[in-house]
Amino acid sequence: MTAADPIYLDYNATAPTRPEVIALVGEILATVGNASSVHQAGRKARARIDTARQQVADLVGAQAGNVIFTGGGTEADNLALRGFGPRRLIVSGIEHGAILAPALLLDPGAVVVGVDNQGRLDLAALEAALAESDRPALVSLMLANNETGVIQPVAEAAKIAHAHDALMHCDAIQGAGKIPIDMEALGVDLLSLSAHKIGGLQGVGALILREDRMVLAQMVGGGQEMGRRSGTENVAGIAAFGEAARLAANELKQFAELAKLRDNMEARLAEIAPARKVIGGGAARVPNTSCVTMPGVRSDTQVMALDLSGIAVSAGSACSSGKVAASHVLDAMGMELDEAMTAIRISLGRDTTPAEIERFLTAWAEIYRRNSAHANAA
Repeated sequence: MTAADPIYLDYNATAPTRPEVIALVGEILATVGNASSVHQAGRKARARIDTARQQVADLVGAQAGNVIFTGGGTEADNLALRGFGPRRLIVSGIEHGAILAPALLLDPGAVVVGVDNQGRLDLAALEAALAESDRPALVSLMLANNETGVIQPVAEAAKIAHAHDALMHCDAIQGAGKIPIDMEALGVDLLSLSAHKIGGLQGVGALILREDRMVLAQMVGGGQEMGRRSGTENVAGIAAFGEAARLAANELKQFAELAKLRDNMEARLAEIAPARKVIGGGAARVPNTSCVTMPGVRSDTQVMALDLSGIAVSAGSACSSGKVAASHVLDAMGMELDEAMTAIRISLGRDTTPAEIERFLTAWAEIYRRNSAHANAA
């Protein structure tokens, strides 16, 4: 690696496509076959999907027949909320927009349950929300937050939900490939995944059921995916998902080692800026994620300056319609707006090296010192 080489520290947005996946996709694209056809080419395409279905199921301890392939994680989340008829929807305040937006659209009275200052679900508030009504309910709680990496008490929430005869959905998109997942141990009825977060292709996801049951299909027509999601299957994308899932499952111990690199980085940041804050740092997190503030320096300034240094990270705030607003996740955690607007997310991955973290630390320190000097001069 040279000083000019770009550094990618935005794995939570999307992971680089794995070389093995690229090779497999190229092989499949050089062939022909519709998985619904009964001739040899069609059967070969079907076999590739069947293999992938088992590989994805194995990643989360599920049954292959209960895997529904979708056009991405957002579709999987939407299918979970829409696939079981009108229900009272209860979601956490830190969910991804793929859950929050459809929940509020489908159920104007949807309950958004709060979190503590570390970003963990308030289980007592969940219990109270479920006790308010006898209407059939569906609870949705992510496994790990995309911005902070904080792991949620999904198994505990599932027990509470089932005690009230509610279905339990888990958006596990940011947890897959980072920590072990077992649907049975979690106790969830539904679980969403996305291929590109683990080195597969963008535009492929899955909704996985713990038990074999029918879902009210939102895409109807040809009856693919056992009638639960119609549309000609993306054979290359699905096979790539399966291969990425297989590789990710084999690398969980290796991925866990990233916590050491992440924790050392956070300690070094504290030496540079003692007032810096690691958001959610007091809770269990996935090994690769750090959401950290740079005192007095806006997140968008940091992202742009780091990008000019060849380093890709994400902001802890979003710009929409010309207005900069704090992340809804940090807002739900009770952070003051001014502080929330100084947060960035650094997310490491399987190819991240100590040398890359050193370059990031050098660039971060320069941005902090330059802006601090400017503020003092003003």
